[in-house]
Amino acid sequence: MAQDSARASHQKKLTPLGIVFTVAGVLLFAYFVRKAGVGQILDGIRKLGVGFVLIIAISSIRHIVRSLTWMLCFDGPERLGFWDALRGRLMGDALGNVVGVASALVSEPAKPAMIRDRVPLMAGLTAIAIENIFYAFSVFVSIFSGMAALLLSFDLPKPLRIAGQVTLITIPFLIALLYLFVRRQYRFISGILGFLHRRGLSERWVENGRTLEDRVYGFYRRSGSRFLPIFLLEACFHLAGVLEIYATLSFISPAQPPTLFTAFILESVNRVINVVFKFIPLRAGVDEAGTGKVAEILQYTLTTGVTLTIIRKARDVFWTMVGILLMIQRGWSLRAANRAATSIAGTAEGEANI
Repeated sequence: MAQDSARASHQKKLTPLGIVFTVAGVLLFAYFVRKAGVGQILDGIRKLGVGFVLIIAISSIRHIVRSLTWMLCFDGPERLGFWDALRGRLMGDALGNVVGVASALVSEPAKPAMIRDRVPLMAGLTAIAIENIFYAFSVFVSIFSGMAALLLSFDLPKPLRIAGQVTLITIPFLIALLYLFVRRQYRFISGILGFLHRRGLSERWVENGRTLEDRVYGFYRRSGSRFLPIFLLEACFHLAGVLEIYATLSFISPAQPPTLFTAFILESVNRVINVVFKFIPLRAGVDEAGTGKVAEILQYTLTTGVTLTIIRKARDVFWTMVGILLMIQRGWSLRAANRAATSIAGTAEGEANI
């Protein structure tokens, strides 16, 4: 009961914060849409037309490859089918997009929580944690490469140049730190939970954290042959993002056809925005600001950059609706799914020894 009360109190604190971020994002979004020109944006969307179907098809590759990666990250007798993996991913991402400010804490645990009738919860949670470690490595490499290309190829404004230089310094450190934690098998999670346990946190959180670490490090020791296929699939995720931007710009900017190089830089910037501003629903406002600015540096117009972000948002809304429909089909409500994700440590207690 005490934990339920603490969790409810935590959610109440997040709600006003979520409202503030959402309102700020909407206002910033409205500002950049007005600045770019509503008529010009609508003209770009009209140019895309049925090309949106192609954008959806390309974006589906990203969900497919990360679902396959999740399947490869299961270690032991448990196996997850492709349809269940894809369905869990879409439902979890949909919940994260709706929740907004707590999406990073909710969307990933929600994926195994909503398919626990297919695989044990702890097995699914461990596999999604492992998949996210590989994904983090791939994101770091993508961001580092994109920032290096941007700094070496274009004359940047001083604030953006400094931000890029800081990124180039920080990313190798983060990669080395992440690798060191896995290589040395540091008990980081259980250590923090143990510290909190001495200040009143339930013992079951510590046990589940220890079990999660055992499973993750066990995968590292036993499943080295899967590392290359997993990294290749994660690379396909980023390549699909580049291809999606290239296709979108081909439709909305015929006067200045894109190159794979410019599409790669824009995708790298998109990764940065997704990582840093994941707590803002659909990255409203910040995506338009960041992408619009980089689009101008790449010799496109602000309107082209903002139109690109709006089309990306339409794509996200499409997949969010698919995820919500899948939740409804499975008998889940958004509230129930959110509750299951935020209380996953408690529900995993009975499965910690599987």
